[in-house]
Amino acid sequence: MELLRIIFLTVLMFFVIVTVHEWGHYYFAKRAGILVREFAIGFGPKIFSYKRNETQFTLRLLPFGGYARMAGEDPELVAIQNGQTVSLRLEEGKVRKFYLDRLDSRKNVIRGEILDFDLVDNLHVKLDVDGESITYPVHPQAMLVAKGKETQIAPRDRQYGSKTVGQRFISILAGPVMNFILAFVLFALHIQMAGIALDKPSHLQIGEVMKGMPAAEAGVQQGDIIEKINGKPVGTDAAGMIELITESKDKEMIWTVKRDDQTLSFSIIPRAVEDQGTAKVGSTIITFFPTRSASLGETFTFAGKDMVNTTKLIFQGFGQLINQFSMDDLGGPVRTFEVTGQIAKQGIAQLTYWAAILSLYLGIFNLFPIPALDGSRLVFLGVEAVRGKPIDPNREGMVHFIGFAMLFLLMIAVTYNDILRLFNG
Repeated sequence: MELLRIIFLTVLMFFVIVTVHEWGHYYFAKRAGILVREFAIGFGPKIFSYKRNETQFTLRLLPFGGYARMAGEDPELVAIQNGQTVSLRLEEGKVRKFYLDRLDSRKNVIRGEILDFDLVDNLHVKLDVDGESITYPVHPQAMLVAKGKETQIAPRDRQYGSKTVGQRFISILAGPVMNFILAFVLFALHIQMAGIALDKPSHLQIGEVMKGMPAAEAGVQQGDIIEKINGKPVGTDAAGMIELITESKDKEMIWTVKRDDQTLSFSIIPRAVEDQGTAKVGSTIITFFPTRSASLGETFTFAGKDMVNTTKLIFQGFGQLINQFSMDDLGGPVRTFEVTGQIAKQGIAQLTYWAAILSLYLGIFNLFPIPALDGSRLVFLGVEAVRGKPIDPNREGMVHFIGFAMLFLLMIAVTYNDILRLFNG
């Protein structure tokens, strides 16, 4: 049950972070009048899908991201052409559906050969019906139906490219901004759950206990409060305790710990770790600071400080990665899920803090001017604002396609590296 809980919390965390990001794109695109064809969480095969109003909401198998697919963001594919035989269904004198296959089975329709059509500006279709040329107006929300799938047409005023630079800029920027807002809210929630640490520590306690190491073999558990070693109180001197463990290689140590209302003693013999040259017992030692509840004002203040400090750390990490690039320093989806699972074991407060960091990271990373990311699209919009005219959509689409392909290849390489790291321990 514990494993299922950790898996559920991990998946839920990624679902929330990605959904909030894509919802930012979706909401402001809809506000601008853009047709959002699909709101998807994940990539790959569909797990679940339903349609609401004009948008198909989809949950896909691989939870590594998502997208809000806007009409006209990429070149629109026209599924009909002159000379093609189709069936039309009219409502109130306007075409509401174009049937492109199974024409003989369609009832209450008009069948004919397309002579001319415009589904973008003038919204009409001219049909040869039994030798007579007839023009029909097309409803702006008409559907193209083929192979059991309905695709809504996108008149020019519903396409991404028809909107002002400002409207498109907001629609793209909204994704990362929503991640920043979510990060702030999660940092604030963490402060409310964990409280504010006081200045003076009260005791040392055991953090993670590693299997197969002396502490685990002796029976020490996470959360045990360390009171004495060899009969001497340890107080809150974590550095002194680590030094004592290092000096006690292959020597018996008697640890006295408090677990709930029990006082327990354990015999532990630190041993050398291969390739490290120091003696270890296989557990982390946490300096425990008592906490107090945070006021509303303190919650906002400390959440803001967490945002600033974490942002600095993220950029420092990017800087180190650029200066000393190594594949081993990169972590893909597998590594992220692994770390998230470890943090989930520590409790909901720590998982909330980690989710805030990931949300902030996602927002910052998406603003980088890397093709296929939001930052690259914002750069193209900035160039358009300066030039006074858009860059050729086909060229821009090719840049994003190449960027996406490169990111996908990098993800494959990093994931492969993560899997090797798991198998190699």
